Amino acid sequence: MIYKFRFFLVFLLSVAFAFNLKAQEPNPELAKEFLFTAEEILKETKALNQAVEMYKLAAETDPNSVEANYKTGDTYLQITDKAKATQYLLRAYQLDSDYKFDMLYKIGSAYQYGYEFDKAIDYYKQYKQKLESNTGYKGADRTPMYEVDRRIEESNTGKRLVADPVNYSITSVGTAINSESWDFAPVVNADETVMIFTSRRGPDQGNLNENVFDDNFYYEDIFISKKSGGEWQTAENIGPVVNTRFHDSNFGFAPDGKTLYIYSDEGNGDIYFTNNLSEDTWSEPIALSDNINSSGYNEKSVSQSADGNTLFFSSNRPGGNGGFDIYFSKKNRKDEWGPSQNLGRVINTEGDEDGSFIQYDGKTLYFSSTGHSGMGGYDIFKSEYDSTSQEWSNPENLGYPLNSPDDDIYLVMSKDGKTGYYSTVREEGMGYTDIYKVKIGGSEDDTDKKVANKKATVDEGEDKTEKEEVAKVEVPESKEDEMTTGAPVKLMVRVVDAKTNQNIDASVKLKGQKDNINVPAESNENGIYTFVIVRDEATNFMLAAEKSGYIFANKRITLPASTGEEQTIRQTLSLDRPEVGTSKTLRNIFFEFGKATFTSASYEELNKMVSFMEANPQVNVEIAGHTDNIGSASVNKKLSQLRANKVVNYLTEKGIDRRRLNAVGYGEERPIVSNDDEVMGREINRRVEFIVKE
Repeated sequence: MIYKFRFFLVFLLSVAFAFNLKAQEPNPELAKEFLFTAEEILKETKALNQAVEMYKLAAETDPNSVEANYKTGDTYLQITDKAKATQYLLRAYQLDSDYKFDMLYKIGSAYQYGYEFDKAIDYYKQYKQKLESNTGYKGADRTPMYEVDRRIEESNTGKRLVADPVNYSITSVGTAINSESWDFAPVVNADETVMIFTSRRGPDQGNLNENVFDDNFYYEDIFISKKSGGEWQTAENIGPVVNTRFHDSNFGFAPDGKTLYIYSDEGNGDIYFTNNLSEDTWSEPIALSDNINSSGYNEKSVSQSADGNTLFFSSNRPGGNGGFDIYFSKKNRKDEWGPSQNLGRVINTEGDEDGSFIQYDGKTLYFSSTGHSGMGGYDIFKSEYDSTSQEWSNPENLGYPLNSPDDDIYLVMSKDGKTGYYSTVREEGMGYTDIYKVKIGGSEDDTDKKVANKKATVDEGEDKTEKEEVAKVEVPESKEDEMTTGAPVKLMVRVVDAKTNQNIDASVKLKGQKDNINVPAESNENGIYTFVIVRDEATNFMLAAEKSGYIFANKRITLPASTGEEQTIRQTLSLDRPEVGTSKTLRNIFFEFGKATFTSASYEELNKMVSFMEANPQVNVEIAGHTDNIGSASVNKKLSQLRANKVVNYLTEKGIDRRRLNAVGYGEERPIVSNDDEVMGREINRRVEFIVKE
C-alpha cells in the first residue's frame, strides 16, 4: 500500500501548486514544481503514467521549457500512448535542436508508432546524417546506426502492410472479460468454452492484493471466464491456491484443458503447472523439471502440442541466437520432459522470439519476434514444419491490422485455425491492453490477403443536427458473379471549419463497425480524403475526424455493396472550434439498461474525448447526462447524474484534470425530440453531451 499512498500524497501536493491554466501566461516557476514532482515520482516508483501527467502539466504551464517538452515526449514513448510523444518532441526540437543528440531519432519513433511512416523515415534519415557527421560522439543519448536502419526497415514494412491489409475481423471479447486496467495473455481450451487470462484490475473486481506494485498498478492476477449460452460470463479470480499476493500470470493449457501452465518469479522466472481438480478447484502449482527451467534465466510462453508430446517455450538462457529464443522439449518413455533444444535459426534471430503457440495440427507454429521483418516491436508470425525435410518454413508476417508498430504478442488460435485471441492496445479499448477475438477472413483462394477495404456507401446527416438522418444510396442488387469483380466505390470526405466552411486538414479515419478494420485513405488533397472500398454486402462504418483546436466529429455511415459500375459518394464533416457554449452530443457512449455501466462499444468515443481534452488543455467542459421519460423523474435524475459522473471518472482516470470537468444530470428535463417513439425519440434522448464552459 505504501506506493499507492506515496503517489497520492505527491499528487495532492502537486495539485496544491496548480491553478486554472486557461488563458494564463507561461509560468516557468510553476512548471519547475511540476517537473520536480515528476522526478520525485520516478525516483520513488516506476509510475510512468503518473509521471507523464506531471511532465505534461509542466509543458502546458511553460510551453517554452525544452526540458518539460522533451521529458513529456520521452516518457510517452515508454508507455502505451507512444504516438502522443510527437507534438512534445517536435516542440522541444524547435526550441533547442541540440538538447539531446538523438532527438531526431525519437521524433521518428513517435511518428512510426502513429503510423506516419513517411515522416518517420524522414526523421530517421536526418538522424543518420547527424550520426555520420558526428562519428566520434559516444554519449548515452546516442542511438547506434544499426538501430536506425532497423527502424527504417520497419517503417517501410509498415507502409507495405498497411497498404495491403489482411481480411481480419478484430473485436473486443467484451466487458465480462476486459477491464479498464491491463488484461492480457489469453488462453482458451479446445472448444473455446473456458478462457484464462492475466489482469491488473483492482480488488473491487477480484484482485487478491489490495496493494499496488511500484508502477502504481495492481499486481498481476490470473482470472477465468466460462462461456454460457454463447456468451462469456463475468471473469472471476482463479483463486488463492494459484494466485499469490504478488505477480501471477498464465501461459497456456495442456491439450486436455485440465492442466494450466503458469509463470513464477522463482528461479528468475520459471514455468509451473497446476491441475484442475474440480470445476473451481486447482492444485498447488509445481515447477517443471530442470530440463525446462534453467538456473538463473527466464522461461515463459508455454505451448503444448495436441498429442501432448512436445512443449514449446521461450528462454533467454545462454547458447541462443539472440535475447529470447524458442526452445522445445519432447516427452521420453517415462512420460517426462527430455532435454530442451533450440528451435533453430529459421525461427530464432538475433532479436527476441516469444509467445509461441503450436496449432492443433501439430505443424503450424505462431510466435512473436522483434528480429524478423515487422512493423516495430514484436510482430506475430507463423511458420509450418515439413516433417519430410524436418525444416520450418520461412516465417510469414500475419500482417496489418493484427500487427502494429508496437508490441503484438501471445496469439492463441482455435482448433479450426479460423479464430484467435490476443491482447493489444486499440483506439476502442477499455483500458491499457484489452483482449480481442480475431476472425481470419477468406480462405482457399487467397481472400485472406485481399484488401479488406474496398467496398461501397451510404450517407449520414450532419453531426451538428440534433437528430441523425441517414440518406441511403440505392443501388441495384448485384449478381453473384458481379460480387467477385465489383467496381470500387470512392468515398470522398471533405473536412471543413464549421464557421468558415473552408477546407481543413485533419486526421480522418474510416472503420468497419462490425469487423473493426480501418480503411486507409488513398489520397489526401486540400482537406479532401478519398477512400476506395469494395465489399460484397452493405456494411456499416464509423467515419471520424479529429484536429487539434477543434471538437472531433463522428458519423455512422452505411455503405452499400459494390456493383459493376464505379460509384463516387461525397461526405462532409464539419468541425467546430471549442468556443464557450459549444456543445456536442456523444452519440456513441452507451450504458447498460438502467445502469451507469459502459458497454464495450462506448470506449472508442470516450477515448476520443480523452484525446480532445489532452489536445486542448485550455478547455473546461460540463458533462451532461440525459434520459428519456420512462420511469420516475427522480430515478431518471439520479441515473443521469451517475452516468455523467461515470464519464467524468473515466476522463480523470486517463489523466484529465478533474477541475476542468463538471458532471450534471438533467434526467428527462431536456429532451431534444419527442419521447413518443423509441428509435427516433427516446433512444436519441438517452444521451451524454459535453458543453464548453468558461
